[in-house]
Amino acid sequence: MSTAKIKLLALDTSTEACSVALQYGSELLTLDEVCPQQHSKRILPMVQQLLNQAGLSLNQLDGIVFGRGPGSFTGVRIGVGVTQGLAFGADLPVYGISTLAAMAQAAHKLHGATQVIAAIDARMAEVYIGRFALQNGLMQAETEELAAKPETLSAFNLNGDVYAVGTGWQTYADVLRAKQQAIIAADILYPSAQDMLTLALPALAAGQFVAAELAEPVYVRDEVTWQKLPGRDSRPT
Repeated sequence: MSTAKIKLLALDTSTEACSVALQYGSELLTLDEVCPQQHSKRILPMVQQLLNQAGLSLNQLDGIVFGRGPGSFTGVRIGVGVTQGLAFGADLPVYGISTLAAMAQAAHKLHGATQVIAAIDARMAEVYIGRFALQNGLMQAETEELAAKPETLSAFNLNGDVYAVGTGWQTYADVLRAKQQAIIAADILYPSAQDMLTLALPALAAGQFVAAELAEPVYVRDEVTWQKLPGRDSRPT
């Protein structure tokens, strides 16, 4: 399929941010909002706003891209659920993109980065972290994504300019910098749906999008980031 004809929607609710992007032909529309605990209220209006702006309906799209995690358990679930609901209704295929990879791609786009360590604050004194390197214009994972306490990570020992992105580098800057001297890109704290579109285009061309019921989240760890207090019901974040 020619890029000029592609109509693709991307959305992400995996972190404190809510992000939507729509590519149709050579046009790209984006919306990014930091709205903690408001994702379920904001995501569908944001999607509809971009569709209205483009003059498109869901059934005119070629597919939906979603942030598959890692990130907030509730946020990841919302993103997958909304994606499936939209895709089922319009009979569209879907494709999941790593939130860490999306931030790494943003570092390449904005700063020309070729090596990136992406880290999201995972609470419980941990980060979700992954290392990425540029291959053919796209950021590819060099390590498995994992959840770990920053002080337990092995030194990265990378040569050359290494960029650091994500909220994990804000929360645990001193500990992580002891593992790797890096250029902290303070303008990239959250994944953006527009970078997920960039990473998903080769998958669309290769026919790797899947049916909506096959959309799967990636939590990285099984534990929820909450504790139930005596006599009180708590909910995971």
